[in-house]
Amino acid sequence: MLIRLAMKLSEISPRFKKLLWRRWYQYLAGYKMADWQFMNYGYASLDASEEPVLHPDDEPNRYAIQLYRRVARAVELKGREVLEVGCGRGGGSSFIIRSHHPKQMTGVDFSARAIRFCRENHRIDGLSFVHGDAEALPFGDESFDAIINVESSHCYGSMPAFLLEVTRILRPGGHFLFADLRSTEDRERLHGQLLETGMAILETQDITPNVLEALRQDSERRLALIERSANKRLIGTFREFAAIVGSDVFEGFKNGSATYVRYVLQKQKTPRATWCH
Repeated sequence: MLIRLAMKLSEISPRFKKLLWRRWYQYLAGYKMADWQFMNYGYASLDASEEPVLHPDDEPNRYAIQLYRRVARAVELKGREVLEVGCGRGGGSSFIIRSHHPKQMTGVDFSARAIRFCRENHRIDGLSFVHGDAEALPFGDESFDAIINVESSHCYGSMPAFLLEVTRILRPGGHFLFADLRSTEDRERLHGQLLETGMAILETQDITPNVLEALRQDSERRLALIERSANKRLIGTFREFAAIVGSDVFEGFKNGSATYVRYVLQKQKTPRATWCH
């Protein structure tokens, strides 16, 4: 009920929407459990034979990791400088540097508490975390070869402002790897916003069935974590936030009123100069 009301109010004011999510994620970052490193809905292959072999330490977060894997494997990241915008509790950035071996992996998040958590719990060579706003990223022009954004942009006050920042800090020929949820009505708007960046859309995929399956498979574990760790007065809110089976979010994916999409975009390479004779 709380989340539903907040979402209705956020539709009235993008500024309120941004403030609301900032406060919520600051609150979540106050939970110090080191084993809670992911907050996304997850991804499950509809063919069980395609599920990757994971390190035993990663197994409890299989579905959340599989979403990052699905997004990140679209392009070669080895030896590249990669940024994750909206890194949350840092599990995704940690997985990417350990599995895809970029030269440098940077995570940025607008929650200062989350960044402190990341720095304390993900100490890996080549991995760093920075406090910053997705709509005003604290990096110079053409700083990264790839930018990853997973289940974060629906919290932003202005998607166009974020996309302007993506195109500014991405190097020519670099890739933007994106996945997030939208209402079905808002999906076309999102597609139009991505087109307006001038980047080439290389891939687009509706992964709602995969996200739904992950939520089904992982719901029991998520619920146990909530009941063990959350403030008892907020258990209903956490159930909704985590999209537990039967929640409004889960039912929205199920009945088609919400969708989860994945995109791969590429910034155009700088045109070569032509000589006039």
